Amino acid sequence: MRTKTAAATLLVCALAGALAMAQGTPRIQVVKDPAAPRVDVLIDGKPFTSYVYARDQKKPSLFPLRTASGTMVTRGWPVEPRANERADHPHHVGLWFNYGDVNGLDFWNNSDAVPAERAAKMGTVVHKRIIEATSGRDAGELNVEMEWVDSTGTPLLNENTRFVFAGDAQSRTIDRITRLTALKAPVTLGDNKEGLLGIRVARGLEQPSPAPVVLTDAAGKPQAKTVTNEGVTGEYVGSDGKKGDAVWGTRGPWMLLGGTVGSERVTLAMLDHPSNPGYPTAWHARGYGLFAANNLGQQVFDPKAAEAKLTLQPGESITFRHRILILNGEADPQRISAEHKKFAAGEGR
Repeated sequence: MRTKTAAATLLVCALAGALAMAQGTPRIQVVKDPAAPRVDVLIDGKPFTSYVYARDQKKPSLFPLRTASGTMVTRGWPVEPRANERADHPHHVGLWFNYGDVNGLDFWNNSDAVPAERAAKMGTVVHKRIIEATSGRDAGELNVEMEWVDSTGTPLLNENTRFVFAGDAQSRTIDRITRLTALKAPVTLGDNKEGLLGIRVARGLEQPSPAPVVLTDAAGKPQAKTVTNEGVTGEYVGSDGKKGDAVWGTRGPWMLLGGTVGSERVTLAMLDHPSNPGYPTAWHARGYGLFAANNLGQQVFDPKAAEAKLTLQPGESITFRHRILILNGEADPQRISAEHKKFAAGEGR
């Protein structure tokens, strides 16, 4: 995976944002940069995130994600590594959407680190085109088309995703509306824990752990395992009141993750829409920094449940709607519950 350095990207976005603001451009800018290749999103002239779609990443993603004050809440490694990050799961990049069992193929774990002998069992989400990129006063939108292909490049699914970006002085919001359509043959999504919408968070938002970890040095290179929780402050809180590691595999309409990144208190929240299959979603939320909503897994999280299996016939579609909130400060469950009610009612978009 190759991108511009974080510093260079930040400078380019900041200059573009300042120029645009001076020219009276809408508050929320969605700016295409085909050469990178990526689409930059700026709010009030400040970089928020970028839609990056280099082929060697094995799927498009939003990377990085920032708070309203500019603090990065996603891990940089392996794309733009920073000091003292976990060096594991190279397929965890920013905010992404894919799945671990699509006609028996694993899209979730694919990366350029996968050995050749496993490549035939992996799938890739390929960016096809930008349908529309629209800036606005209250929201910006990005509409893109992708294909889910097997190891030979044969397309299985067409994906149409619409991102809606918004924010103010204290918050950032992303709506991701994803429609998957089976192409020439039936596509079965099996009961698998590896899915569906995931974020790999910054070190400060991980939960403390006594286990030894591989961290990066000042140059971003992995070092020997060590036991340390310096700067690790995260805690999950589910809509059912469960906290910490107890949230894994539970089902609920929302989940929050609070902690401190650098000197900034941050709350991330992921909201599941009532129209989604599998609502309320199961949470594939791990203390090491993976925060994911899995609408398709069932028995894998609860052995007493029936096995879930969803098959799309050729031409048949399924749609998923999720909202990501990135809030300055500490947000209590009551606020997130209120935000979910707005989302469920269609407010804000």
